[in-house]
Amino acid sequence: MSDFTLKAPQGANKKRRIVGRGSSSGRGTTAGRGNKGQQSRSGGKVYVGFEGGQMPLYRRIAHRGFSNASFKKEYAILNLSELEAKYSDGETVDQASLVFKGLLKKNLDGVKILGNGEITKKLNVVVDKISASAKEKIEKVGGTVKVATSAEESK
Repeated sequence: MSDFTLKAPQGANKKRRIVGRGSSSGRGTTAGRGNKGQQSRSGGKVYVGFEGGQMPLYRRIAHRGFSNASFKKEYAILNLSELEAKYSDGETVDQASLVFKGLLKKNLDGVKILGNGEITKKLNVVVDKISASAKEKIEKVGGTVKVATSAEESK
């Protein structure tokens, strides 16, 4: 015999409700389905999106045309405060070093640096986009900023 007994907490195991077994069972006659109508009958169901005979939303809306959503670029956003914490003086900030330092988790379309926070170290920043305030702060402490433009954007 073991030193402990495993037991489900109270209320975890409920008895299954038996319906439609006569009026004395408490769930007889209509068996909890209400009176009359489509839902009270066996096999009486409506499809997903049914609106009671009204023209359903999926048929009212046009399904033609062009969407630019598939061409959207998603950039990883980083602040100067994050670079200040992870990088030492004179290092290069690029996509490979950001992944190595754990600042980038997944591969997106590029990296954008924002100017939130202060920076005291000279960093060589090579990213896809940078805000004007971040560029100003980096260059103010003697760092360099290079915006890498892809061949696709230059067209």
